Amino acid sequence: MIRINIHEAKTHLSRYVERVTAGETVVLCRRNQPVAEIRPLRQSPTAPRPFGLAKGAFSVPPSFFEPLPEDEIAAFEGGGE
Repeated sequence: MIRINIHEAKTHLSRYVERVTAGETVVLCRRNQPVAEIRPLRQSPTAPRPFGLAKGAFSVPPSFFEPLPEDEIAAFEGGGE
């Protein structure tokens, strides 16, 4: 972890961004008091997520496709209690 004052960060920002990109954390200080932290972001997955990861983990019952009762429809439309 690197601790630097804001003036130093403004002067050499690109240098510290390179270090953050490499995995380091930078703590920004104002008058030697920590005020912020700059950390690398989590990397996005490079491969698309495969389909079917939860296959067999649950099943949708046939009742899921039945119409909702009138009172629940009214509640969704703002006419409920």
